[in-house]
Amino acid sequence: MPMNRIQFQPGLSLSAFLRDYGDEAQCEAALIKVRWPNGFVCDRCQCTRYSPTHNGRRLWQCKDCGYQASSIVGTVMEHTKLPLTTWFLAIYFLTQSKSGISALALKRHLGVSYPTAWLIRHKLMQVMFDREQSSLLSGRIEIDDAFLGGEQPGRHGRGGNKVPFVAAVETDLKGRPRVVRFDRVENHSVAAIQRWAGSAIASESLVLSDGWTGFGQLSALVQCHEAHITGHGPKAAQHPEFHWVNTLLSNLKTALSGTFHAFDFKTYGHRYLAEFAYRFNRRTDLPAMLPRLVHAAIASKPWPLHKIRLTEPPC
Repeated sequence: MPMNRIQFQPGLSLSAFLRDYGDEAQCEAALIKVRWPNGFVCDRCQCTRYSPTHNGRRLWQCKDCGYQASSIVGTVMEHTKLPLTTWFLAIYFLTQSKSGISALALKRHLGVSYPTAWLIRHKLMQVMFDREQSSLLSGRIEIDDAFLGGEQPGRHGRGGNKVPFVAAVETDLKGRPRVVRFDRVENHSVAAIQRWAGSAIASESLVLSDGWTGFGQLSALVQCHEAHITGHGPKAAQHPEFHWVNTLLSNLKTALSGTFHAFDFKTYGHRYLAEFAYRFNRRTDLPAMLPRLVHAAIASKPWPLHKIRLTEPPC
C-alpha cells in the first residue's frame, strides 16, 4: 500500500519551533509582522507616525491622537500577563497534535495553572471557531446528522440528552475530502437544517443526505439534493455515498474520547467541533498551520473569561 503523503508529511518539529519562536523577541516580531506588515498604523486615526514607549510591554504611541497600542491590544491575547512564548507554545501544541491536546496536558507542557491552560485553550478554539464559520462548502457534499454527549437515565428517543450537530464534507473530483464542517444546531428539524444550510452550503452544490426528514427541504436551497435511504446500524455507516462523512465522524468521536476526559457539550461543544475541523481543513501543510493560527489570533477580537464561559454559537 502506498504511503499516505498527507499523513506522513513532516510537521513543524519542536526544534524548528524553538529556533523560530524560542524567545519573547522572536514571538513579538512575528506578531508585529502580521499586525503591521507595512509598518505601524494607528487603529484610531490611521496615522503612521509614532513614538516608541514601554509600560511593562513594548508600546507604540501615535503622534497624532496619542493612542497607545501594543502588538496584542485588540486581539485574543489582550490583557494577558503571560509571556508571548507561552501563547506560541500553546498554539504549537494545538496545531501540531493530530487529535488535539487537553487543558490538563497543556497545563503540564506550559507550566501554568489548569484554569490558565483552560482559558488559553478556549480562547484559541474560539479563534478557530470564528475562522471555520466563514467556510462555504460547494460542489459535491456529504451531510449527516450527529450528536455529542450521551443518554440520561430515563430519557429515550432520537438524541436523548445529546447535543445535535450537522456534519458536512466537501469532496473533490476524485472523491477525496477537501473541507469539513461540524456545526451545532438547535435540533435536526427542517427549519434548523434550512438555517444551517443557508450559511454553510453554496446554492449550486450537489448535496447527498440520508432519508431523515429534516433534510427534506434541501432541494429548495441547492442545485441538486439526493436523499439515500440507508437504514440504521453498522450497515448504514458503510453506505458508499457517505464514506467520508462517516469516516470523519468516526475520527472525530475517537479524537474526543481519546483526548478529553469530559467537557460541557452544551456550552463548549461548538469549539471542540471547530478545533477538529480547523486542523483537518489545513492538514495538507502542517508547518504553515501555526503561523496561520497566529494570524487568526491577531485578527480576532478580545475574548475575556466571562465571554468565553457564556458564549454559545448561534443556532
